[in-house]
Amino acid sequence: MFCLSKRSLSSLLLRSGSGDVTAAVSSSSLFSYLDGGVGLGTLHSPAGSTILLRNGHLCSSTERVLFSILRRFSDASGDTPPPSLDRNFLAQLWVSDMKKLKEREKRYGKASTKHRGDDYPENAVYEQSSLAQSDEIPTRQQPPVSQSMSGPLKPKTADEAKIATLLARSNLLITRDIEWANLVLGFEQENRYAVVDVCYPEAPVGSIREQSHVIARQLLRTRRPFVASITDALGNELFRVRRPFWWITSSIYAEIDGEEIGVVHRRWHLWRRIYDLYLGNEQFAVVENPGFWNWTFTVKDADGEVLAQIDRDWRGFGFEILTDAGQYAIRFGKSDAASKSGPAKMIEELLVKRPLTLSERAVVVALAISLDNDYFSRHGGWGIPFMAVGE
Repeated sequence: MFCLSKRSLSSLLLRSGSGDVTAAVSSSSLFSYLDGGVGLGTLHSPAGSTILLRNGHLCSSTERVLFSILRRFSDASGDTPPPSLDRNFLAQLWVSDMKKLKEREKRYGKASTKHRGDDYPENAVYEQSSLAQSDEIPTRQQPPVSQSMSGPLKPKTADEAKIATLLARSNLLITRDIEWANLVLGFEQENRYAVVDVCYPEAPVGSIREQSHVIARQLLRTRRPFVASITDALGNELFRVRRPFWWITSSIYAEIDGEEIGVVHRRWHLWRRIYDLYLGNEQFAVVENPGFWNWTFTVKDADGEVLAQIDRDWRGFGFEILTDAGQYAIRFGKSDAASKSGPAKMIEELLVKRPLTLSERAVVVALAISLDNDYFSRHGGWGIPFMAVGE
């Protein structure tokens, strides 16, 4: 596509594979030809090259003419004559262009195929070949953190610096995807979750994806062993949680680069939901939920002071009865004033005794995944997830 003003139409330089061809035209004759109402005109250069001129997009502000130049093709030796520029050849070029545009839309979305003809400056020439289009991948960015990485949130090790972009946040919303095969056929699928910072709800800050054996999922159901990868918005793996097979009480481990940093052990009780949280070999928190209809899991220290909280949100009658698509809000404390904008100002923040470190927050995320599998996943077939209050 070429964009030229009136003044630049008097001399047009075309560069093709066989050499330089100059098409000299008169500015006055050209514009009088266009103003005559003809929709498509042709200009012939002294060397015999044909220029296809399209009428219909004359910009009144800059008085520019948009026209397409037919491409000439030849082999490296130059012995093969260029193809005839007839109607069939132009139709083949159009079909080729449309196929490439559809492929790009299917692969990257419609945003990557939008044309920006209005951004071309006057008197500048831009050439775009449909046979040599570059596939531009839409760029993603990690949303900024909602808590300043200072004090307890300052990374102390390289492992904590790796997970800081995901966990240095005041509130995380973890939403499980709908498993359609499980819903329709009762076929257990790998669990997938989207992680969103409520201060920046426009885009997810990370994701969680389970990796497990297909036969173990069907036979063992919620007792199956699995490994879940926690990634950021760019798809980079930050840490993993590993949950082995269990019979009476479950355990889940948080690992960074294969090294265990913490673990969550479930304590058996007939109706209460009790979990012990460890960082290394030292216990730093406990969760004691009364069970039954209580969906709030408060993380407390040895003195009973609040450190964090996990709320299992009600998503609606249809979601809760028919699916496993639960939603969990993890609250770590207050967010920075700069990150509060729009609906984020209405969020009720949790008052905590002290902010959890980044490694401790990774263990709390592992606890949320364990809660979803222990109590809020259907144990095969049709059922109501909140009826499972104990083993």
